[in-house]
Amino acid sequence: MSDHQNGLQEDPQWLELKLPHLLFTDTVQGLHATIQSEWDSLRRSACQTAAGRALWKHVIHDPFADLLAGETCLKSFHEKIKNDRLRNARETSGVILAVRTLWFDSKIEAALSSFNGEGQVVLLGAGMDARAYRLSCLKESDVFEVDFPEVLEVKTTLLKAAAETIDGHLHPIITAKSLNRVAADIRNNDWLEKLQKSGFVPEKNTVWVLEGILYYLSHSHAMQVLSIIADKCALARTVLLADFMNKPSTTLSNSIFHFYSDWPDHLLPSLGFSHVKLSQLGDPDAHFGLMNDPLNLFNKLRSLPRSVQTHPDDGTPCCRLYLVEASGLPSQSNQ
Repeated sequence: MSDHQNGLQEDPQWLELKLPHLLFTDTVQGLHATIQSEWDSLRRSACQTAAGRALWKHVIHDPFADLLAGETCLKSFHEKIKNDRLRNARETSGVILAVRTLWFDSKIEAALSSFNGEGQVVLLGAGMDARAYRLSCLKESDVFEVDFPEVLEVKTTLLKAAAETIDGHLHPIITAKSLNRVAADIRNNDWLEKLQKSGFVPEKNTVWVLEGILYYLSHSHAMQVLSIIADKCALARTVLLADFMNKPSTTLSNSIFHFYSDWPDHLLPSLGFSHVKLSQLGDPDAHFGLMNDPLNLFNKLRSLPRSVQTHPDDGTPCCRLYLVEASGLPSQSNQ
């Protein structure tokens, strides 16, 4: 199997791990030491996501991913990629994250384009996401990042450290019309109130981004969040972008995931969304040239009915990740 089939280039930038000097300053090292010693798995997942984006930089442009990921996450992720390449794995570590990132980027751009003007983008569980600094399609949009207070505080301090460096290439410049950070736990009942106090307007066209967050929540918390977003369909054009795990993905031993939906394209209309499109990894809008190998795990899963829970060839669980775009419009009587 060629590197191209596996979503790799002949000489991708991860062959040698080069860490930026900024990672070794006292401020940045201190912040990442706190993350590794004090944050739980949910909070640390923000840095792991940034590490994946940093190491797949040949397809994802995120100049701050290294800084936001930290040395520990970068080295751990790089070691996984090296091991995958040594054993000629069909699925290289991070390919899911790369495809997921590119899918969300493309869908955010398409949704904002459909608004024909200003919009709002709400990143729930924003973590170390840097879209407000790297996506030009946000230039007319107000962006809201919602996450735990300590996550947003560390992120802000890390980006401030980049702004103070002599390396002009790393100076954070917001590409969004505005950026508002909202310290809130979306498992609590007050996150929407805090969002509105930060300037969010419920009557304005909005893209809601739930990337890599729903399955960390309990069923009741996830359904509460989805229902709150669905209610906004009655007020303004609303687009929900989210990834869902199926049941086998959350029932593996030592799984830290909770919420699942085998049929999110049935669930979301029941909550009030009028249009739902579901994609699986490897589908035409969800491979970006990274999953061309027909024997890739994800392509093998796509060939099986979604109702199949265990693979007929080897009895392994059919762990699927669904990328879902749902939308809703106010009814004529509400306009």
